Amino acid sequence: MKRLLLLFALTLAFGAAHATQPLPGDSVYNLKLQLTDQDGHRQPLSVRRGRLQLVTMFYASCRMVCPMIIDSMRATRGALDPAERAQIDLLAVSFDPARDSVAVLHRYAQQRKLDAPAWTLARAEPAAVRQLSGVLGLQYRQLPDGDFNHSSELILLDADGRIVARTSHIGRLDPAFVEAIRHQLHGT
Repeated sequence: MKRLLLLFALTLAFGAAHATQPLPGDSVYNLKLQLTDQDGHRQPLSVRRGRLQLVTMFYASCRMVCPMIIDSMRATRGALDPAERAQIDLLAVSFDPARDSVAVLHRYAQQRKLDAPAWTLARAEPAAVRQLSGVLGLQYRQLPDGDFNHSSELILLDADGRIVARTSHIGRLDPAFVEAIRHQLHGT
């Protein structure tokens, strides 16, 4: 327990020092967009700087692929040891801000047992969703029935918000992606 507390304190200190440096040009955090999480907290995306982020996009009413995306995030995090898990956050941003209200995201998090603070389900204004998906390289389009066709990927952002790894292995664990996370965590 002492080791985890020390690790957490070092992470906070590194994050604070890290935040004073200019962002690299290819950082996702250069986007000036606001996210609202499943608990109604509204913050700029850039507050996530300083920690590794496992990021994806989804929509809560999806019955097929999106639950598999969330399960893949859970499995990826579960493949890490407890100390490693403590150093990475999970962020899933909705493609569907019209239907994915704070209440819907909150209910989805409860139903799927996606506990904060590790998990953040978020929504943004439609223009911001389009910006974020473009920078992440995720494509989507809404269908006439309200569902979405979309890319299905997990993306790893380093502490400065740069994309350092991605996987399209959904529904099963991608060992190479887990190793990419470990590489970022341990600097090896």
